[in-house]
This record gives sequence, C-alpha cells and structure tokens, in this order.
Amino acid sequence: MIERILPAGLAYAEAFDDPVDATLHPEEEAVVRNAVDSRRREFTTVRMCARRALADLGLPPVPVLPGEGGAPRWPEEVVGSLTHCTGYRGAVLGRATEYAMIGIDAEPHAPLPEGILEATSLATERSHLRLLAAADPGTHWDRLLFCMKEAVFKAWFPFTGQALGFEDADITVDLAESTFSARILAPDVLPGVLPGGSGGGHPARLDGRWLAHGGLALAAIAVPGRPARASGGPSAPSA
Repeated sequence: MIERILPAGLAYAEAFDDPVDATLHPEEEAVVRNAVDSRRREFTTVRMCARRALADLGLPPVPVLPGEGGAPRWPEEVVGSLTHCTGYRGAVLGRATEYAMIGIDAEPHAPLPEGILEATSLATERSHLRLLAAADPGTHWDRLLFCMKEAVFKAWFPFTGQALGFEDADITVDLAESTFSARILAPDVLPGVLPGGSGGGHPARLDGRWLAHGGLALAAIAVPGRPARASGGPSAPSA
C-alpha cells in the first residue's frame, strides 16, 4: 500500500501480519528480551521489513537497533523510517546521497480516542478538519492528522536532533491531491537548513502524501537532497 504515497526510487517493504519465520539478530533480541509478546512480534516483523528494504538497496541485512530518542539507527549510507500498528508493519529507506529525511506512519483508520485530538492539534488545524469532514465525512481526519504529525516527527528528529511537540507542526491538507504540508513552528528552527526552508526567520516546511484505505491511515514524507546538517541542535526523544 505505502508505495502509493512514495516517490519513485525509494525501497520499501510492508507486512499485514507477523510471519512465524521472522527472526532477529542477537543485538535486537537483547532489546526485546523482556517485552510482552505483542511488542516482540511487531518489533521483529518491522525489522524483517527493514532488511527486505535494505536488500532492495543492495545492502546487507544488518541489525536495526533503536538509537537516540528511539529512532532506528541505519547504516551511514541510508535514511529511513519504520512504522507499526495493529495490522500493519512497514519500512521505507532511501540512499543518503539522494534523500535528507524520510518519515512514515501508519494508524488504524478509526476515530481518535476522546480528548486526543484536542491534546495533539492546534485550533487552526481543528478548524481545517471541520472543513475536510464536511467535504469528505467518510474519512477519519482526526486520525489522519495524528498520523501526519507522527510522520513529520519521524522525518525531523533524525536529521536535526530536535524533538518536536504536537504544537510545533501546523498541518494543512489538500483533499484533491492527497497531500499535506507541515509548517515547523518550533522557535529555534534554523531557517534554510532544509529544502523548502526559507530565510528571514520563516519556519521550514515539510510536504508529504497521505492515504486512507483498507482500514489504515498512512502518511509519508520524503525530502530529497542532502543539505548540510544543522549544528548544535538539541537532542531529545522523538515522538
């Protein structure tokens, strides 16, 4: 499914259940040694997906361990993102010479639990969602907004070392084009660091695509190019 919202040239793999033959490297086993069964299964399957995507890039099946903030640690020549939810596990990877940032997220296509939308969105975003719901009432826009923000955070943190709160990304959605844009509102964003960033203190912007299909909500961001990294950015857990 996820290839429908990815640019050409990225490697991806996905699974809709947990194969019994999926295995972990010893270093990965240590991470989930004391985990409950459901956590262990999703962790294992999503790393199976990661290794399939690595193989598509012509790279060996290395361990994929959690790094700073929980973000996966990739080989130096790779940029990538993982996601898992009930009924879905996915990995998307690109070459670091071709992509600066990749972030994906999957969620069940169902309404968010009560109170979560208010805690994870801006007032302007909620107003925007009401317009979207009037135009397309069959889509759970609250869940898609949450999914889009997660994709933003997963793309942003590994590149900048800066954790974002839900209030730090202002998202607008294009219904006709199945795209979204996120303005980064964090006060210490370095303008111009990313493609799409502008000078004069304006916030950077990340663009992505979304899909609601088969009981799942998906969002993906893939920023091409390899601009100079921001220096001295704070580090903190990613969302």
